[in-house]
Amino acid sequence: MILLRRLLGDVLRRQRQRQGRTLREVSSSARVSLGYLSEVERGQKEASSELLSAICDALDVRMSELMREVSDELSLAELAESAAASDPVPVPVRPVLNSVSVSSVAGVPSGRVTIKAPAEAVDVVAA
Repeated sequence: MILLRRLLGDVLRRQRQRQGRTLREVSSSARVSLGYLSEVERGQKEASSELLSAICDALDVRMSELMREVSDELSLAELAESAAASDPVPVPVRPVLNSVSVSSVAGVPSGRVTIKAPAEAVDVVAA
């Protein structure tokens, strides 16, 4: 059985580790006890939406980004579970992003634009 709280905890832990931050730093910033955050990361506790919001703020990650990553993990887990049961499940299709052209942005020096998106979903080409 796939447990959403475990997938969510795994993604939160990876986000924290990517930033090189400790549980203590994030728990302090999110104003949640270290023990409780640890239990959330290990999938032992269900995090409320308020707690998730505080953790996302502490990690400087949008909740939608967190949920997108959890959704991707859930899709993979469902496929693996389905393959083990030999009951095929259709592979989810990722939307294709259209090209975006930026000629200038008010208040931004020429040629200096930052785009935050999953690395596998975006190709940035300098003109």
